[in-house]
Amino acid sequence: MPAKKRNIFTKILIWRYKHISERQFLLVLSIFVGFLAGLGTVILKYLTLLIQSVLEGGFIKNYHHSLYFIFPIIGVWLVYLIRKNFIKKEIGHGISTTLYSISKRSGIIERYKMFASLIAAPITVGFGGSVGLQGPAVSTGAAIGSNIAQLFHMNTKTRMLLIGCATAGAMSSMFKAPVAAIVFAIEIFSLDLVFASLVPLLLASIAAVITSYFFRGTDVLFGFQLEEAWRVKDIFFYVFLGVATGVASIYFSKMYFLITRFFERFSNAYVKIGIAAIAIGLMLYFIPPLYGEGYGLINNLLNGKTAEALSGIQYAIDFDNVWMVVGILLIIAIFKAIAMTTTFAAGGVGGIFIPTLFMGSALGNAVAKIINQFGFEVSESNFTLIGMTGLMSGVLHAPLTAIFLIAEITGGYDLFVPLMLVATISYGVTKYFVPNSIYTAALAKRGELITNDKDKNALMMLKIDKVIEKNFVTLHADMTLGEMLKKGVSKSSRNLFPVVDEEGQFLGIVLLDDVPVSYTHLTLPTIYSV
Repeated sequence: MPAKKRNIFTKILIWRYKHISERQFLLVLSIFVGFLAGLGTVILKYLTLLIQSVLEGGFIKNYHHSLYFIFPIIGVWLVYLIRKNFIKKEIGHGISTTLYSISKRSGIIERYKMFASLIAAPITVGFGGSVGLQGPAVSTGAAIGSNIAQLFHMNTKTRMLLIGCATAGAMSSMFKAPVAAIVFAIEIFSLDLVFASLVPLLLASIAAVITSYFFRGTDVLFGFQLEEAWRVKDIFFYVFLGVATGVASIYFSKMYFLITRFFERFSNAYVKIGIAAIAIGLMLYFIPPLYGEGYGLINNLLNGKTAEALSGIQYAIDFDNVWMVVGILLIIAIFKAIAMTTTFAAGGVGGIFIPTLFMGSALGNAVAKIINQFGFEVSESNFTLIGMTGLMSGVLHAPLTAIFLIAEITGGYDLFVPLMLVATISYGVTKYFVPNSIYTAALAKRGELITNDKDKNALMMLKIDKVIEKNFVTLHADMTLGEMLKKGVSKSSRNLFPVVDEEGQFLGIVLLDDVPVSYTHLTLPTIYSV
C-alpha cells in the first residue's frame, strides 16, 4: 500500500477506534463479509455456467457425448497451467485448508486464496470435473473474512468469528438456506462461540442470501414437491435406508483415501495428471451423468423422472425393467466417489458437498425401487431426498447440517422425523468405522484438528517453537565445580543446566541450588535424570 493511502487508512482506523465500539464495528463487518462471500459465490456459479454454456452450445452440442472424454482432460490441464504459471501456489481443498488455518495459523489465510478458487473451480466443474462448487465457495469466503479481519487489525477471536461469518455466507448464498448455513459454520468448524456471536452469523447469512436473491433470482437448486407424507409403518424402511447410506458413506470415504494414496505415489506431476485425466474422461464418456455437479440427475429423481435422469446414457435402457434401472443407479452412485477423487488427484479444484448429495439421491432412489419391487409402497421422491441427507451426514460427519440443509432447500420439513432418523443412523454407522471425515482425516492424523474439547484445543493451538526455551548452557558429567562455574554459571542467567555425555546424549539436569560447595566434581548423583 502506498504511503499516502496508508496514512489515510491509518486515520480511518484511529477515527473508528474513537467513535465506533468494537461490538458495533463487528456487526458492520459481519454484514460486509456476508455480502462479499455471497458475491464470491455468485461469481463462482456464473463463471461455471458461462463455461458450460459455451461448451454445450451450437456446433459443439452435436458432438457433446464424444467430447465427454476430451472436456475434463482439457479442464484439469488448464487448471494445472494456471496454478503453475499464474497463481504459483497450492490452492488446496477449501474446507480442509480453512480448518488448518483455524487450528494452526490463528485464522490467518493467504490473500491469493480470495481469488484462486474463483479461477480454478469454474474451469474444473465447467469442463466436466465431477466435483462441486461449495468447497471453493467456502474457501473464497473464508479468505475474504480472514483478510478483512487482518486489514482492520482485529484480534484472533474476532478473526475466527469473521471466518465463520464468511463460511455461513458462502453456504447461505449457494443453497439459499440461511439457517442451515449457520449450523454448517458451527458444526464443521467447531467454532467456540457464545450466544452473542450468533448475531454476526445471522447478519452475514442474511446479507449473503439477499445478495444471492438479487443476482440469481428466486430459483432454487433443488425442486421438490412433497406429494406423500411419511408414514409410521415405513419406519423400518427408513432404518434400512439409514444403514445403507451409512455403508455407502464408509465406501465413499475409504475410496477417497485409497485413490488419494494411490496418486500420491507419482512424483512426476505430468504423469499423475495424465493418468488421472484419462481416467476421468473414460468414466464420463461411459457414465455421462457423472459430468459436472449433476444437478440434473438429482432434480429429475426428486420429481420422479427417472428416464430424464438417465437420458444422457448412450445405451438402450429398458425402463420397464426395474432391476436394470436399479443397477444403473447403483453404478452411478459407486463411480461418483471414484470420479470425484480422481478429479482431485488430477489437480482439479472443487468440493465434496454436491457429490455426496448426488450419490445419496441415486442410492435413495434405488433403495425405494428395490423396496417397491417386493410389494411395498414407499415414495421414491421422499427416499431420494432422505438419501441425500444420509450421505451428507455420514461422509461429512455433519448430521445437523444435513438435516437442516435438506429440509430448508426443499421445504421438506414435513419429513423432519425420517430426516433425523436416517441422518443419525448414517452418522453413527460411519463414525464407528471412519472416525474422521474427509475434511478432517489428514489434520487429525497430524494432531492439528480443532474440536469441541477446549482443553485439547488449547494444547493443539499452542505454538511449540514459542514455548520451548533454548537459552541453556550444557554441562558435561566429568566437569569440575570450577569448570562448571566458569563455563556454565558465568555464561548463563539460569539456575538449571542440562547435562550431556561425550556424544551429546542427554543425561539429566543439574540445579545450581542443589550443588554443595564442598563438591569438587560433578557426579551423577547430582544429576536429576528425566
